[in-house]
Amino acid sequence: MPVRTALVCTALSVALLLLVAFEWRPLMSLDRSVGDALHRSAVGEPGITRTNRILSDWVWDPWTMRALVAVVFAWLLWQGERLLALWIAATSAVGSLVQQGLKAAVGRERPEWPDPVDTAHFAAWPSGHAMTAVVTCGLLLWLLRLRGAGSGPRTAVLVAAAVSCVGVGVTRMYLGVHWMSDVLGGWLLGAAVVALSVMAYGRLTASREGTSA
Repeated sequence: MPVRTALVCTALSVALLLLVAFEWRPLMSLDRSVGDALHRSAVGEPGITRTNRILSDWVWDPWTMRALVAVVFAWLLWQGERLLALWIAATSAVGSLVQQGLKAAVGRERPEWPDPVDTAHFAAWPSGHAMTAVVTCGLLLWLLRLRGAGSGPRTAVLVAAAVSCVGVGVTRMYLGVHWMSDVLGGWLLGAAVVALSVMAYGRLTASREGTSA
């Protein structure tokens, strides 16, 4: 199952990357229509725009997510789970490097209008906010499953993770910072990074157990 999930998420990520890199017209047109509609709504609803800005910059900001990973890392070290702690930290770091590298390689700017909150320009694909949220929440869900957490805590974290990942994507589009395909790319790449990490960790621990036996 992890192998299939990893392959599917990776394949979809690569396919979307190619469509964005070659500026596939139907996708670009859909991006524009969705972005225009959300931008008009943002301009007309300054209160919602401010709320989205707070959520995006403080609650779902990549640095907030990385701080959460740091807390988990410290807790695992305290529990004596050194390999698992380093693995989660490394997965989070690799996700950030992949996102920044692709962002620089694609070099696509965010929507051409000055958005209602911020006029900074930067390469937008994939959305770092969306990708970091998926990587962080995915790692936490995997850790809970690995540690044998009950269905109650896992369900609660799953709901919080879904709200966070969807919420940050919608927020970034609403603020006019990212296209829809940027957010989709962040979600897919984040899922691919987590799936590949889970698959590799399973094989590593299996090989270590086989060697010790």
